[in-house]
Amino acid sequence: MIRRHSLMLLPLLATLAACGPTDEEKLAPEKSGKAQATEDRIVAGSDNALGTPMAERIAVLGLLNKRNGQTRDIELKPGEAIRFGKVVVRLRACEKTAPWENYPDEGAFVQLLVNERPPGTTDAEKWRSVFSGWLFKENPAANVVEHPVYDVWVKSCRMSFPGEETPIEEKPSEEEAPAPTDNAPSSTPQATPAEPATPSNEDAKPDEG
Repeated sequence: MIRRHSLMLLPLLATLAACGPTDEEKLAPEKSGKAQATEDRIVAGSDNALGTPMAERIAVLGLLNKRNGQTRDIELKPGEAIRFGKVVVRLRACEKTAPWENYPDEGAFVQLLVNERPPGTTDAEKWRSVFSGWLFKENPAANVVEHPVYDVWVKSCRMSFPGEETPIEEKPSEEEAPAPTDNAPSSTPQATPAEPATPSNEDAKPDEG
């Protein structure tokens, strides 16, 4: 399970939890609909981390607007953010279980910012963080985005582990070995052709009488 695999990433999780977004970091990207790099410091994790470096991984997220039912797929690298109108999705990290683990799962550390009026007030709209944490593909109930308008979920974390990039060539077994062609020499002894019989002296004499 990814939580078991994430034991190796406890320093990363602790760092992400400690360095929550400041007021300056909450500023939304100026352009809408385009992934942009932020000033986040991408933590590589411990020396035991395997696979694609964190800064090179790509998370595929789903974003839902509950008011109009519109959904869209988002591709982000750790340290990037994307804005759609009044919502901003930020990716801090993504991870998946190694191929040799028994319970495959994929997750991403996501932050959701919404430009809205604070609940229960008549104040002006402003950007505020409504979610910050890990989301899991195979276990979405472990952590959910509780917002009346927007929802985010994990679809995949694109990364590879050592050995996955080199396919193993399978050698044909003895049963699948190709049959010898007609021109190929055979180990079966060949029968020698019989020599023609030599006529005897009696057979060579003419008939008397």
